[in-house]
Order: sequence, then C-alpha cells, then structure tokens
Amino acid sequence: MADISLERSHKLGLKGAHAAANQMADKLAEKFDLKGTWSGTTLNFSRPGVNGTLAVSETNMKLEVTLGFMLKMMKGPIERSVHEQLERVLKEAAKPETRPVAKTTAPAKTPAAKKPAVKPAAKKK
Repeated sequence: MADISLERSHKLGLKGAHAAANQMADKLAEKFDLKGTWSGTTLNFSRPGVNGTLAVSETNMKLEVTLGFMLKMMKGPIERSVHEQLERVLKEAAKPETRPVAKTTAPAKTPAAKKPAVKPAAKKK
C-alpha cells in the first residue's frame, strides 16, 4: 500500500498531462534525486528508499509513493512537497500560452495586373 496517494483531475488532455508530469518529475528529481521512466501513460520513479508511480489520463493524474522505513518518519514534509509540486505544475500547465502577436502590415493595394490584349490573327489576302 502506498504511503502517499494523491489524485487530481485536470483539463489538460493526455498530451498536456504528460508534459505536466514530465515537469513535475524534473522538479522532484532535483529535490529528491528521483529517476523515472515512462511505461505507456505511467511514470515509474525510484531512488533508494522511495518508489512510486504517476499515472496520467485525459482528465486525471494519480500519484502513489511508497516510502522506505527511514523516510516514513519524514512522510509529512515529503507529502506536502509532492502535493505542492503537483498543484503548481497543474496550475502552470492550465495557463493559456501567451505568445506575442506578430504585427503584420497589410500589403499595399495594387491594381490587378492586366493581361496583355490578344491581337486577332491577321487575315491573309
């Protein structure tokens, strides 16, 4: 049974959830030295004393973490940190992308090019 279990719904779609999960994994890797690999839509991660999964779907993310004996004493701070990271990543991923709008100038209106007049064939005498 997992020591930490978090489940959050989202509106990111599968691709967005996958990107958010990668971002969360990167942040947790920095903080807790976790290594992770994807198996389908589930990120499996581990390090000595910790292992877990982060499963993503179109509308849901589910995180389950099992702590080793020594880390169970630090469950509270670890759970808070993981919860904060998950909330932050989902919040950031839900923000609409803001890209600068390129200013374009309309091309100057020019009269349509006229086709050259076709001369009628000269009549032979």
